[in-house]
Amino acid sequence: MRVFSGIRSSGDKTLGNYSGGFRQYVQTQEEAVRSGGEAIFCVVDLHSITTPFEPEALREATLSVFTWLIATGLDPEKSIVFVQSNVRAHPEAAWLLGAVTSFGELRRMTQFKEKAEDQEFVSAGLFNYPVLMAADILLHRTDVVPVGDDQRQHVELARDIAERFNQRFGETLVVPRGVYPEEGARIKNLQEPERLMSTTRGAPQGVVRMIDEPDVVRKKFKTAVTDSGRDVRHDVENKPGVSNLIEIMAVATGTSIADVESRYDGAGYGQFKEDVGEAVVALLAPLQEGYNALRADEGELERLLALGAEKAAASAQPTLDVMYDRMGFVRRPRSSPGA
Repeated sequence: MRVFSGIRSSGDKTLGNYSGGFRQYVQTQEEAVRSGGEAIFCVVDLHSITTPFEPEALREATLSVFTWLIATGLDPEKSIVFVQSNVRAHPEAAWLLGAVTSFGELRRMTQFKEKAEDQEFVSAGLFNYPVLMAADILLHRTDVVPVGDDQRQHVELARDIAERFNQRFGETLVVPRGVYPEEGARIKNLQEPERLMSTTRGAPQGVVRMIDEPDVVRKKFKTAVTDSGRDVRHDVENKPGVSNLIEIMAVATGTSIADVESRYDGAGYGQFKEDVGEAVVALLAPLQEGYNALRADEGELERLLALGAEKAAASAQPTLDVMYDRMGFVRRPRSSPGA
């Protein structure tokens, strides 16, 4: 089994990123190792330039997210952990796959519609980036893609692209399947439970950043929006605020939604919100310690970046070479100038 997933290098990563992404990565890494397969995880910095950005902020965010991948439990010796722009095969493959992706498919992408509404300048990159995401996945002959539920549509597009490429040019690409967490897949803003938790949209007070100090985390949960009544009950439609807190508690403690409901039956919201805050503080403390230690060690960080790039290039290049060959390109010998 080969596993691939990527995460954007933008903004401070949140509890939502941990729930929908980081926490799955370690689980799938171990599953891949046990099966004799390989796990591949990527900081997708090329995706980050599809919306307005500042160069220094991009550089810092890329290093920060790469560090979080390691700090949350990925092992660069067991897995391939790399930065997307360090492997040229990725943008090359995206250009090739654009030939088997329709305008209509890209126009239907929900995330494109949502992000385009918030921008005066909508880049062609924002429209096309699902093709690059497909290239990220397909280059590494991926079987399983562990992502948050908000990426489901993009994984389905990658499957369609792979099938269409294989139909036109012969069996070349593995058709992947997405894996989505059942609980905590889409953690919401604590102040606006109708919105996903994001550093770029929604009330800042409702966003729990992974780097937040303990007292900041406690305060955010203390002021979290709940609902009318006192029942700690998971009902997303009628009790979105409390349901969001229940999901967060389940993620932070490794228990089920049903267990959380049973534990707080009749307890009311005050104590529940306080306990959720403490559970999140306990979850983040060791992760923050590991992050701060690696981020301060430039030499080790550079070594891990180089290791990941080398391993990722070796994984991706064979698939890219076959794609070029099947599509009829005349390749320059690698020993030639400019190759």
